[in-house]
Amino acid sequence: MSLTTLVTQDAPDFTAEAVMPDNTFGEISLSGLRGKFVMLFFYPLDFTFVCPSEIIAFNKRLAEFKKKNCEVIGISVDSKFTHLAWKNTPLENGGIGNIQYPLVQDLNKSITRSYGILLNDSVALRGLFLIDPRGKVRHSVVNDLPLGRSVGEALRMLDALQFVETHGENVCPADWQEGEEAMTPTAAGVATYLAKKHK
Repeated sequence: MSLTTLVTQDAPDFTAEAVMPDNTFGEISLSGLRGKFVMLFFYPLDFTFVCPSEIIAFNKRLAEFKKKNCEVIGISVDSKFTHLAWKNTPLENGGIGNIQYPLVQDLNKSITRSYGILLNDSVALRGLFLIDPRGKVRHSVVNDLPLGRSVGEALRMLDALQFVETHGENVCPADWQEGEEAMTPTAAGVATYLAKKHK
């Protein structure tokens, strides 16, 4: 079994129909978002159980992503009509409410397949891809269907990437948070950082 990753590679481009924040149908092109960071996340199916918890969690923190010049986009193999029906279903009845970022349809599964996360030619695994303004994948995480992702960790990775992009001479160590000291990638830098962190 071979392990492949898109990290450091160009993100597979796509143009697809989506339900937009105002509940209209529109077309989204990933390459049209160049110049921005993109948090692209795949989920298995509309009207399921773990998926709404993730979708709503991303929506609750959407302003934080936007403030950091990052667009959030959700994708599943459902149609745009099913996405819209789910948005129009009340939360208490299993809906997701008025989500303010696009939900992309991938009925022919071509986008999901291009990102390497199509499970049994059926649905997407819970794949998340952080794409930089040049269109490169810089971080990804893929979960099995029952395992929900952490929106807080997605934001932390965005912060870390933006820090490294701005301060290229430093790297972000384990559990680094925005505002913390980073690490110089030298033996002395690592020793100094660890001495401070674990004294």
